[in-house]
Amino acid sequence: MQQRTAKGVAAVSEPYDLLIQGGRVVTPTGIVTGDLAVRGEKIAAIGTDLGTAEIIIDAAGKYVMPGGVDPHAHIEQMSGMGVMNADTFETATRSAAMGGTTSVISFAAQAKGERLADTVSDYSARAIRGAMIDYAFHMTVTDTTVPDFETDLASLIAAGNRSIKVFTTYNIQLSDAQILAVMSAARANGALVCVHAETDAIIAQAKAALIAAGKTAPHYHPASHPRMAEIEAIERMCRFAEYLGQPVMIFHVSTTQGAAAVRDARVRGAPIWAETCPHYLFMTEDILHQPDLEGAKWMCSPPQRQMADQEALWHALDTGDLQLVSSDHAPYRFDETGKLSAGPDAGFHEIANGLPGLETRLPLMFDAMVSKGRGGPEDFARLTATAPAEIYGLQDKGRLAIGMQADITLWDPDKSVTYDENDLHDNVGYNPWVGRTITGWPTDVWLRGNHIVRNGTFAATPGTGVWIDRPTLATQTTTPQRQG
Repeated sequence: MQQRTAKGVAAVSEPYDLLIQGGRVVTPTGIVTGDLAVRGEKIAAIGTDLGTAEIIIDAAGKYVMPGGVDPHAHIEQMSGMGVMNADTFETATRSAAMGGTTSVISFAAQAKGERLADTVSDYSARAIRGAMIDYAFHMTVTDTTVPDFETDLASLIAAGNRSIKVFTTYNIQLSDAQILAVMSAARANGALVCVHAETDAIIAQAKAALIAAGKTAPHYHPASHPRMAEIEAIERMCRFAEYLGQPVMIFHVSTTQGAAAVRDARVRGAPIWAETCPHYLFMTEDILHQPDLEGAKWMCSPPQRQMADQEALWHALDTGDLQLVSSDHAPYRFDETGKLSAGPDAGFHEIANGLPGLETRLPLMFDAMVSKGRGGPEDFARLTATAPAEIYGLQDKGRLAIGMQADITLWDPDKSVTYDENDLHDNVGYNPWVGRTITGWPTDVWLRGNHIVRNGTFAATPGTGVWIDRPTLATQTTTPQRQG
């Protein structure tokens, strides 16, 4: 073809590898109705009349979005209760891709007594073997007394593993002194600290009282995690971050007051970021009232809350007090290998917490934000792709722009799907959103220019995904800005 320029006819140009034509391309600077071109693994051009390509995709009437970035997922991980997740890297990343996600940050979870370098090496081997989208790790620290802990932590951060997770509860919690020490090491080496923030003493007291009263059905689980446990821990972690000047991400905020604590800390200038999850935006604790132990399918921690909390979380997303939405994918089968590992008469305190979400996060958010108008396509892309990529230092991910990796999801805004009991592509065996109708659906997905979901059919193989190097961390200098 010949390409015309302001000076006339230019030299014949090489065809692109891929041209997605006539779609609504959602970029950080606005929506472009036109074409997106890919050469190799990179986005080469965005505009109109871009020329020709080896492969041309008709995207008329569809949204061309950045591939989703899910920064919070548990994959091939042992729970604190000793129950293994249902998903391997192969099944989890297949499920993620089918839901429009092209990058995931999962956990390299340290076992007690294990050197951190060995932990990361072990999880890396699992991901190399099975991952079919790109991935990075949060290093979950549960034991700071192991040999060479500080040396390993510094080396792993320098190698590109620039986020650390700590707990303030469960049998894997760190003390306040240990958390401050980890935060100090993160500050010295350029890492973000992520916190599961619930106060263990409050949970322990509430749980003990419920068990003593014989109130052990799944629907008592929310009462065992009082909202004050979240509020107190978030406020404390915000003060730690403020004291040290160390960036902290508060995971899975579930309450009105938790979101307010984050807002207040940010107003004070504390380096705080925070997320929430679809199960807090679209579910309440009433979902746990099911026959027998069925409610266990929806048990997660923190638990779902009330309608008023949903509205407060949406408001916090709208105002930028919360910066992103993750899945907190924590998959356990509803059988003796997972939720029912303690038997068919297990109490809530014996049931693994978590529900699958890698595949459903984006469709749920698209339905709410784009189809139902609660924010629009640009805010959808920001919350589910751009902001997580920027905060966690995934430098070539999360937005459609020239030079970025060609991680692309094509959305059909008119396609409606009603979730069935077991229609996900993970290894969990049930869909926690069964019966819910979604409008807007990811039909095609490209990972670095490779067409890994083709008109709803999965087309990748194990090993397609690669580890994402994070040489620097954006949070140390910038805060992702709202568009518009």
